[in-house]
Amino acid sequence: MDRMKRIGVIGGMSWYSTAEYYRVINERVQERLGGHHSADLLVHSLDFAEIRQCQIDGDWERAGKIMGASAAGLVGAGAEVVVLATNLMHKAAGAIEEAIAALPVTAPFLHIADAVGQEAVRLGARRIGLLGAGAVLAERFYAERLARHGVEALVPGAQTRARLDEIIFGELTVGEVRPESQADLRAAVEALAEDGAEAVALACTELELAITTAEVPLIATARTHARAAADAALAT
Repeated sequence: MDRMKRIGVIGGMSWYSTAEYYRVINERVQERLGGHHSADLLVHSLDFAEIRQCQIDGDWERAGKIMGASAAGLVGAGAEVVVLATNLMHKAAGAIEEAIAALPVTAPFLHIADAVGQEAVRLGARRIGLLGAGAVLAERFYAERLARHGVEALVPGAQTRARLDEIIFGELTVGEVRPESQADLRAAVEALAEDGAEAVALACTELELAITTAEVPLIATARTHARAAADAALAT
């Protein structure tokens, strides 16, 4: 094979899912190359408390500057592929792409919704449900990216979206998984399936730590994105 490209991961949002990215990327490289091979990667783990405050305040300009600076730092340190290890912060994807494009040496930014859209197509699912943080579900930035792949996104109602935020930010991002919350997640998946979803994307990287099986295929976005990053690093 040609030289493996260096992957840059913008992480820490939360560190639990970033750890999953690190594991899956290395598993995929070892699966592809065998032996003692592991990924050539850099991780910039941000302080999630600062990013969470930007989310609460709706200060997406500041969040974008933080994301863009992180991406630029990774590329400056030799990253040849950049991934953002969170779904919600892809609301700032434009700031990341602009920061990278302004550098003397650039690198592709792999958007998580592109990886999810490609996986949905592979599964033959043209209508998928989304479970994730409120902004991912209530706004269009994620669904519009999926639409580029011919994939329609279904989202739950306001009450379920509020409950998802409670589970994500009250439990999963601080390392807790409560049985009653797992039951609520399963019910949310079932409701989306009843509405016509052919698969459900866990569009918060921590959700796949709480639910792994359902009556319809689940797209684990962190795992899907991480495998896509490894494949991009190994592409000739």
